[in-house]
Formats: sequence, structure tokens, C-alpha cells
Amino acid sequence: MQIIKQYIEENKQRLLDELFDLLRFPSVSADPKYKEAVLNTADYTAEKLRAAGADNVEVCQTAGYPIVYGEKIIDSTKPTVLVYGHYDVQPPDPLELWETPPFEPTVRDGKIYARGACDDKGQFYMHVKAFELMMQTNTLPCNIKFMIEGEEEVGSNNLGIFVKENKERLKADVVLISDTSMISMETPSLETGLRGLSYLEVEVFGPNRDLHSGVYGGAVANPATILAKMIASLHDENNHIAIPGFYDDVVELTDEERKALNSAPYNEEEYKKDLDIAEVWGEAGYSTMERTGTRPTLEVNGIWGGYIGEGAKTVLPSKANAKISMRLVPNQTSEKITQLFTEHFIRIAPPYVKVKVTPHHGGEPVVTPTDSVAYQAAQKAITEAFGVEPIPTRGGGSIPIVALFEAELGIKTVLMGFGLDSDALHSPNEKYDIFNYYKGIETIPLFYKHYAELSK
Repeated sequence: MQIIKQYIEENKQRLLDELFDLLRFPSVSADPKYKEAVLNTADYTAEKLRAAGADNVEVCQTAGYPIVYGEKIIDSTKPTVLVYGHYDVQPPDPLELWETPPFEPTVRDGKIYARGACDDKGQFYMHVKAFELMMQTNTLPCNIKFMIEGEEEVGSNNLGIFVKENKERLKADVVLISDTSMISMETPSLETGLRGLSYLEVEVFGPNRDLHSGVYGGAVANPATILAKMIASLHDENNHIAIPGFYDDVVELTDEERKALNSAPYNEEEYKKDLDIAEVWGEAGYSTMERTGTRPTLEVNGIWGGYIGEGAKTVLPSKANAKISMRLVPNQTSEKITQLFTEHFIRIAPPYVKVKVTPHHGGEPVVTPTDSVAYQAAQKAITEAFGVEPIPTRGGGSIPIVALFEAELGIKTVLMGFGLDSDALHSPNEKYDIFNYYKGIETIPLFYKHYAELSK
């Protein structure tokens, strides 16, 4: 432990400066105008992997954005860890809500504010620097492979193809991912599952053009109004999702599992204060911890139609749109849920409008084992670094590739994240505590140490 702390202390400013350089790339995979920046981020990531000591570093081209691969094989008889992360980020919009520019990292109160600070540049870069530390101190006890992609925020479609075509190259004993959160730095946790995802867009069409709302209003159905009514009907009075068959495959937790989940520290008043809300909301009969980790959801991520510019324009819009995401739990599948939603949405459309449903991307829910050697190694590493044993939790987010790793490579994943739920992921003013960044670099080598020892 002392050699780890000493290396971090001696290189503290450089470790932070390099992360800041990475954060300055506006690597938004969802918007083509950022294409050059995304490609430059891949090149920077490859450069830093080489500098850290990785061999066979390659920027692997795909039909979309490239995947950065690198490895260090010290002994074929030793266990191999496959590190996964992503260098792409969410769009920074709405820009006016950022206190400082999203791609100019700024430190306030010990926190780094920038798009991607936590999701996932700050977290994947911890692994690059932890690897550098182990190389420089001659303490790397396992083989290591890196696979850092540029399309996680848009569904990882090309990574799936890459994995299927490179099974031998990616052969490993476990996948290690830091793209999740902890309860807090005082109460560290390890996520033992992730929800799946079905993401789609709906369009409601009315007249063949925008109409004068005075001349036609009251005689022609308004697509924006109809869309709002259709969306409202997707939940019942108990906030239960009202799509036939939606819950058919949901695995209900046992009373013991629910009790264990709700034993994790949670202060509802602090939760509400942080979000500036008067009350929490959700499916009746379940706690906030259950709603965000073990229950499926349906959320509107964006909705628009008609005139939304400055001032007034009295029109009846010809169409209205919404983007909708559904988070899934074991044993739901994104394909089935997407089909159920599509059939239901078309079925409930009134005759005076036409509708279209366009699936975007999805991913499957996953539960990771807590009795594996790798999980035990993560437990020991966090306990050693934080001085307290981590609490197992379920994550509400989705990492679509985790289920694919298991299906195609036959290996499980350890979700050892160092973010916080309050880090404003996907929102303006995303942040990452400098303490968490350094703590991750400190903890990751301990994982390798314990994993090597437990694997003997």
C-alpha cells in the first residue's frame, strides 16, 4: 500500500493534468459535428496506453467510432483481466445551464466539473494510471487487456461486432469496469447488477402541414396533445407501467433480498434536498432503493412539437415527437419489451393520427456473482483502501456490453465504480471528486494484488 500512495503523491499533479487534457476533447458520439474530436480522443487514449507500458496498442476501426485496444501479458499462466471503458460522452446540452464550459475542466470545492469527468473518462483513466503505477513500480501481478470504446453512449453496436470477431484476442478470466457509482466515499459499495435498456423514438402525425390554430383549432386533432395523452396513459394511477405483458418476465425479489437492499444507508430528506424536489415519485409499494435498482421503468427523455422558439407563433403542429427509454430487470429482454411497446403504442393511437415507433438501441439486464474470486478481490481491495467493507448494491443504469461479454466471451464482470449518484451524469455540471479519482488509482492495484493471490 505504501508504494502505491507514494507513487500517487509524487505524480499527483501530472495525473490530474493528463485527465484534464482528456476531458478537453468534446468526444460526443451522438452528434456527427464532433466526429473529429471523437477520433482525436481515441488517438490520445492510445498514446497514453503506450506511455503507460501497454503492448500491441491499436486504434481498431469499426463501422462507427474506433475501439482502443492494448495489453500487457507478463505470464500466460497468470490470470488475465480485461478492462473495459468508454471515451465518448453525452451531449453537453443545454449549454446555458453549465456554470463553466463543459469541455474546459474546472475545479470547485475539490470537484472536477466537465462533461465526461465521471462518465466515463475520469473512471476509465484511473485504470490507465493504475496500470502505469504497477508498471513503474514493478508490481503488476496479472495479465491485463484494455478495450476502450467510443460508442457506449449510443448503444455500443459496433463493439458487439468487435467482440464477436476478436474472441481469442479478448480472452480473459474476468472483466473489470469502473462506470458505476458508490453510495459514498464514507460508505463504499460494489454494484452487483445493472438494468437493461430499450430506447426508442415515437412520432405522432396529424395534418400534412402546420396549421393556423385559430382557423383549424378544435376541428383537427393536435398531434402534440394526442402524444401527451398517449404518453400519460403508459402509467396507471399507481405509476405501474400499463403495457400488457410488460411485467410478465420480471423476477420479483424475495423478502430477504428486499430487506438486504433497503439496509443500505439512505436518507430521503437529503435525497430530496439534493434534487430540490418536494416528494419522491414512483411505482406504489416499492422504496426508492428498489425503484432505482430492481424495478423496470418507462421514462420520457425528450418531447417536442410545433413552435418552440422565442415569442409566440399560433400553430397547430403537423407532428410531435418523443424519445422514450425503458430500464429493464432480470429476466426481461430488450427485444421483447421493444416489441410490446411498439405494438401497444400503435394500438392505442386514435384514428385521427398516424404513429411511428423507431427503436434506437438496447441492452440486457445483468446480475454479477458475489461469490466469485474476482468479486472477493474487489471487496478486499476496497476494504483495504477505504478501511471499511463495501456494501453490495444494484445499479439503476445500463452498460449494454456486460451481457454480451458473458454471452460471447463466457466471463463475468466486476463493477468497481468510484462515481457518486450526485455527480450529475448526463446533466449539466457533471462532476467527479478529485479524491475519488486518486482513490480509484489507489484501489485498482489492490484489486490486482488480491485477484492474483486468490486465483492461485
